[in-house]
Order: sequence, then structure tokens, then C-alpha cells
Amino acid sequence: MKKKPIIIFIVSSALWIVGSNYILENHIPENYIHLINHLKEAFYVLVAGLFFSFSLKKKEQLYASREDEKRLATLINSMFDFVTFKDGEGRWIEANQYGLELFQLQGIDYRGKKDSELGQFSKRYQEAFAGCEKTDEIAWKNGKVTHSEEMIPMSDGSMKTFETVKVPLYKSDGSREGLVIIGRDITERKEMHRMLKANQERYKSLFDYNPEIVYMIDLNGYITNLNPQFESVTGFHVDETIGKHVAQLVQGQCKQQILSALASVISNKEPNISEIQVLDKHNKPVLLHCTSVPIIVNGKIEGIIGYGKNITEIKRTEETLRRTEKLSVVGELSASVAHEIRNPLTSLKGFVQLLSTEDSSHQNYYNIMLGELERINHIVGELLMLAKPQQIEHKEADIQTILSDVTSLLKTEASLYNVELHFVFLDRKVVLECEPNQLKQLFINLIKNAIEASPNGGIVNVYVCDSGTGKVMVTVKDNGCGISKEMLGRIGEPFYSSKEKGTGLGLTVSFKIVEAHNGKIRFSSNPGEGTEVVVELPKNNANIQQAPREPCKSAP
Repeated sequence: MKKKPIIIFIVSSALWIVGSNYILENHIPENYIHLINHLKEAFYVLVAGLFFSFSLKKKEQLYASREDEKRLATLINSMFDFVTFKDGEGRWIEANQYGLELFQLQGIDYRGKKDSELGQFSKRYQEAFAGCEKTDEIAWKNGKVTHSEEMIPMSDGSMKTFETVKVPLYKSDGSREGLVIIGRDITERKEMHRMLKANQERYKSLFDYNPEIVYMIDLNGYITNLNPQFESVTGFHVDETIGKHVAQLVQGQCKQQILSALASVISNKEPNISEIQVLDKHNKPVLLHCTSVPIIVNGKIEGIIGYGKNITEIKRTEETLRRTEKLSVVGELSASVAHEIRNPLTSLKGFVQLLSTEDSSHQNYYNIMLGELERINHIVGELLMLAKPQQIEHKEADIQTILSDVTSLLKTEASLYNVELHFVFLDRKVVLECEPNQLKQLFINLIKNAIEASPNGGIVNVYVCDSGTGKVMVTVKDNGCGISKEMLGRIGEPFYSSKEKGTGLGLTVSFKIVEAHNGKIRFSSNPGEGTEVVVELPKNNANIQQAPREPCKSAP
């Protein structure tokens, strides 16, 4: 190729010289030969100069083109993507080294061949090459840059995913000129995306199906996320709670407690464990055992995530167990004391009876002493009730008669406190199966407490309600000092009393009596407004099975 221009120049020059000399000798007048000969030489020099100038420019262009090809080859061979150039018919023009290694085309004359033809060199890649031809045609039909994913088999039997970008090129007349294909291995990216999605699903499952409340809070204390368990525990919808400040969920001292816990997590970047009492949808307290941990990203805390376990029932159970243990201790103590009292009591009773037979002049005093000894014996029996369950011999009795006896007995004490004692009678008997002495003791305790709760005077109302459903309700209501919520929650607990000299055993015995009659007792009170006690007793105890008593503190 390099010698051809030189040969053309030599032959052309020889023909020019021979031809021009022939014309000068045979066709040009002699007086013009010298002039034309000079013009011929000048023309030859001009043409030769133009020829050499054109040859040098072409050489420079060819050199520049080859340099561009080298740079392009260096560029595409240094890429971590496979790059392929095809003509308008889909024949390979050029490919980088990565592409040749990917399809194992090293040492094969791939130029001028289509994908289907290259697939004949290796059956492993036939399906991949067939897929490439289909996506090539899609790119031509789209008429613009087209993205696609193609699966290419590897020599070890695995498959790799490549994201390909196909750029169709067109001539000025709209016909196909060529196709540029760039493919990048996204196998690891796809696997990472799959793993990330799997981790997100695991996290979502842990978040959504966690049996405990899971919450996320930003640095300003606003709730950013909650799992469905929050709604199960509190009754509030998750959507209406997200975006609220945590302080809106609590009241009183708990508000400062929760803010201090969050501040501790943010400042110390350490977990915080605390018990927080929140209010549910019905304004009832729910006690949560919260573990809050910081969310740290790139060394900076971005928020708080935590778990809240509902321990309301656990605390109630612990309280019940504590009361049971205390009641057990009281029972053992009562049994011991009752046993020690009953022994000398029997002797005293025997001697009083003996003296009464010998001294007839003081029978009135002896009868009083025997009555009081009998009452002491009855009290000892009540103490024994705390020690162990006793068989109660039920008999029919009019509850109104029992209450009438009690109110008559306590009217004198009520007058000492300037309290009016009102008993509202029904116009008929209300008969139920019971142990009358125990019910007397029950209502003495309740009415006496109501009287003592009104030191500045007041009214204590006692009335009976026959519901007609086999149950009788007796209500004792006063307008005295009332009971605080804290004390209301501990009513019936042994040794817990608001009275200065109280032992706290009166209501403990009362609860025992109600429980022995398969009944229920409920307290409701507000400080300064008085207290209402409702005792619910079944009329027929023979057909009612013993059932666990509700917590003493419950109130309607």
C-alpha cells in the first residue's frame, strides 16, 4: 500500500515527459517550443508539489486515525465492562479484551460474524448469543438507547447477570449504520440487593410480628414508627400515633421520667431500661418495661429504637402473690394467737359457769361475762378464718333483718360522730342462704368504716337491691373523706390501714367472708366526695360453685 502512490507518480511522470516532448516536437511551432517547454516544467513542478502535499496530509490523517484507534482500543480494553461494536447487519466489528474473554473468543476471527455464527464456536454460549440478537433487535425497534439484563453462563457452570446498554446509530438516510453495546457485570449488585431485601423482610417480620411493642423515636422525641402490637396493647391506631411526641402518651411524673430516659440514651449513647406507665385508649394505665437503645450511623446517633413489654398483668400477679403471702403469714399468726387465746378462754368460761351455779345473786353479771366470753370465742373463730378455709353452714336468712340488727347496733356509735345512719328497706323479705353471724360481721366492718370516715358529720346510706336474677346487692355509701387511688388499690391488704390505730385486718376478714359466700365486693371512691361499697351475694349458695375472687381493688 505504501509503494502504490510512488509507482503511480513515476509512471505518470514518465508518461507526462514522453507525451509532452512528442507534442512539442511534432505539433508546436519552433518559435514557441522554448516558452512551452518552461511552462511544462513549471506545471510539472506544481503538480508534483500538490501530489506530495496531498500524500503527506493523507499520511498524517492515517497516522492520527491509527493513534485514535490505539487510544480507543486502550480505553475499551481497560474497562471492566464488555464493549462490542456491530454494523447495521449485526456483524461484529470490534470487541474489547474483556468481551472476548467473556465469550471465549480469543484466537477466533470474530470480525464480520453475527452472534448466531459466533455461537457455533461454543454450544455453551448459543443461548446467550441468541438472546443478544433478540435484545439487539429490540434496541433497533426502539430507536434509542435501550437497557436490558442478560444472563451469560460461566465456564464453572454458574450464571452471571449483565446490565447492557445498546446504542443504535443511523445514517443520514435513516438506515442502520451500527450498534454500540456496553455490558456491566451486576451479579454481585443483584446478590447484594437480594440480601438487602431479605434482611429488610427479616427486619420487617421482627418489627411487625414482635410480641412486644417496638418503637422508633427521633432525637426530638417524636415517634417515627410503631409496630402493630402497640395498637393491641393501648388501643390507639398506629397511624394516628406516629408523629406525636412521646410526652403526649403519659401524664404527671411519668412524663418527666420518659423524657429523662430518652435524654440519657441520647447523651450517653447507651441503652436505658425503665418502667413507664402510659394511658391506653380508655384512659387506663398500662405499665411498660422499656428498653431503649440508640440508633448510631457512622458514629452519630440518629434516633432511638426500643422495646416495650406490657407488664401490667405481671405486676398485678406479683401484687396478688405478695398479698397472698402476707395473708398466709397473717393466717399462721392468727391460728397461733387463736389457739393460745382459746385454751385459757375455755377455762374462764368453765369457771364462770361454775360460779354462776353457786352464786344466784349475781346471775346478771355472770350472764354478761358469759356473753362477752362467747363474743371473744366468736372473734377467735374469725381469726381462724384467716388461717384456713372453714366449712360454712348456710341457712336461710333475711338480709334486711341482718342489716337492721347491724344498723341498730351502730346507731349509738354513729351519733358519737354526728353521723346520720339511714337504712332503706324493701317492702318484702330478701331471703338468701348465708351464715348470718359472718354477714353481720361483714356489714359491721363496712358501716363502721363509713361512720369513721365522716368525723365531721355526714350521712351513711345503706340500701338493698334485689335484681331478680338470683343475686342481692347491698350498698353502703357515705359522703366522708373518700379514699385515694393509691389506697383504693390496696384495700383488703393485711396490715394496711388509713386509721391511726387500725390493723388492716377488718377488711381482710370482710373479703374472706364475701369470698366464702361466693360473692363480690367493689369499692369506688374519690377523695373528698365519699365512698361507695357494693356487696353482691348470691341467693342460693348450694348451686353456685366456688370461683376465684376478683382482685379486691376492682371497681365498676
